[in-house]
Amino acid sequence: MKVLVGGGTGFIGRALTHLLHSRGHEVTVVSRQPGASRITWNELTHFGLPPCEAVVNLAGENILNPFRRWNEAYRKDLLSSRLDTTHKLATAIAKAVQPPQAWVLVTGIAYYQPSLTAEYDEDSPGGNFDFFSNLVSKWEAAAKLPGDATRQVVVRSGAVLGRGGGAISHMLLPFRLGLGGPIGSGRQFFPWIHIEDMSRILVHAIENSHVNGILNGVSPASSTTNAEFAKALGAALGRPAFLPLPSPAVQAIFGRERAVMLLEGQKVIPRRTLASGYQYVFPELGAALKQAVS
Repeated sequence: MKVLVGGGTGFIGRALTHLLHSRGHEVTVVSRQPGASRITWNELTHFGLPPCEAVVNLAGENILNPFRRWNEAYRKDLLSSRLDTTHKLATAIAKAVQPPQAWVLVTGIAYYQPSLTAEYDEDSPGGNFDFFSNLVSKWEAAAKLPGDATRQVVVRSGAVLGRGGGAISHMLLPFRLGLGGPIGSGRQFFPWIHIEDMSRILVHAIENSHVNGILNGVSPASSTTNAEFAKALGAALGRPAFLPLPSPAVQAIFGRERAVMLLEGQKVIPRRTLASGYQYVFPELGAALKQAVS
C-alpha cells in the first residue's frame, strides 16, 4: 500500500514511517523541504495528490514549545500549521481522480474540557470552551470530505511518550537530576500513550476498513494523575520525584492560557479504539516509561 504522510519528519511521523515500512508499505512524506520519498506542500497544491491508498496528517507546530512566547503570532502559527496543511490534503483528496481508501488525521484531547470528575469517551461533547478546544474543532472540520469515497478517521491524541522525543523530552533532565515532581496540584488527569501504540493505532486505522470516525489515542490507564505520572517517571529513572513545579512558575513559562494544558487535565477513555479491535502494546504506565527512558 502507498501511504502519504503529512508532517512525517516529526516524532510520531518517524515512528509511523518506520512501522509502515516494516509492514511492507511504501511511504511518501509531505514536508517543507524536498528530498527522497518526499513531496513539498507546494507540489501537493500545484500537482495534486500522488497515487496512494491512504493519507495521514501529523503536521502542526509544537503547542508546548517552551522557547516560544505565548502571543498572537504564536497562536496564528499553531492554527495555520494545522488548518492549512489539513485543508491542503483534504482538498487534494477531494479532487483526486482515484481517491485514497483512508484519510487519517491526528488531533488532540484538548477537545474535551478539563475536569477532576468527568470521564470522556469518543462520543462526549466538547470543542467549544477555550482556544485549544476550538482549535481542535476547526482542525477536524478542515479535514471533512464530501461523500463517502474515502474512509475518514480522527485520532485524538494524549501526551505521547517515547524514546527520543515526545512529552517527556523536556522533563528528563530535571528528573534525572532528582529535581522532578508533579506540576501544580498534581491532581489533574494526565492522559498518555506510548509512541508505539500511537503508531500502531494509525496503522490499524489505515489497514482496517471497519475503522472510522473518532478514536481516542490514549492508554486504557486513563485515571493516571500528574502526580502519579511524576512518581512513575522518577521510579523509571531511579530518582526521587517530589519537588512540585508550582502553578505560577508554569504560567510564567508557558503563559496563563497555554499553562492550562499542563495544570488541568481530562480523564479520557479509548472506548471506540478498544471496540475497533486494537490491542495495546503498552497499556500500563510503568512499562511504557521504562521503555521510553531506557
